[in-house]
Amino acid sequence: MSTELTWLGHNAWSIRAGDYRLLLDPFLNDNPLSPVKADEVAADFILVSHGHGDHLGDAVAIAQRTGATVVGIFEVCEWLAARGVKSVHAMNLGGGYNFPFGRLTMTLALHSSAMPDGSYGGSPCGFVLQRAEGTVYFACDTALFSDMKLIGAMGLDLAAVPIGDNYTMGPAAALEAVRLLQPKRVVPVHCGTWPVIAQDADAWARQVQAETGVQAVVLKPGGKIVL
Repeated sequence: MSTELTWLGHNAWSIRAGDYRLLLDPFLNDNPLSPVKADEVAADFILVSHGHGDHLGDAVAIAQRTGATVVGIFEVCEWLAARGVKSVHAMNLGGGYNFPFGRLTMTLALHSSAMPDGSYGGSPCGFVLQRAEGTVYFACDTALFSDMKLIGAMGLDLAAVPIGDNYTMGPAAALEAVRLLQPKRVVPVHCGTWPVIAQDADAWARQVQAETGVQAVVLKPGGKIVL
């Protein structure tokens, strides 16, 4: 069964993993790039990389409406459960779990994290999703770190890396990340949402392909990629 990934702008993704519908960092209603709103999406699972509002997004409302299980770092899940989210699955860095949609591993991310009310949000994270069709790494909000080489050793069919700069890696650091990760394909994300993170994703993609040989795919919001 195929795995279909739809970029919803910023770091938001809709993922069709066989019979399961996943959302990653569902920042939709206040996301100027998102082609959909929170009341228009379906979800069985919601993955949250950290507590910042542009990643936690509309997770509470979507989970309450759909009954989706929210997967995140322990502190994020505790915060969500206290606000009426009935199904959460807490994880921590380096841990993995075999979900019905595939194996999910929580990876390091060098960033900060706090919940919208200012309370402690635990550690930020990225995710590696392993399915029969292939393995995807969502770097989420992070700086460059050398252990990306170890993540790449998992054998990545696709990596989604931030290139926006200011809050995350910029184009130069993201290029080094691709060298460490060595995915078959890479998608630039977390850029263009606001002027402070505006980047030329097409120029970056051309540089990646020229200097690393990795296929770089630039998606427009609503664009899809299939494993």
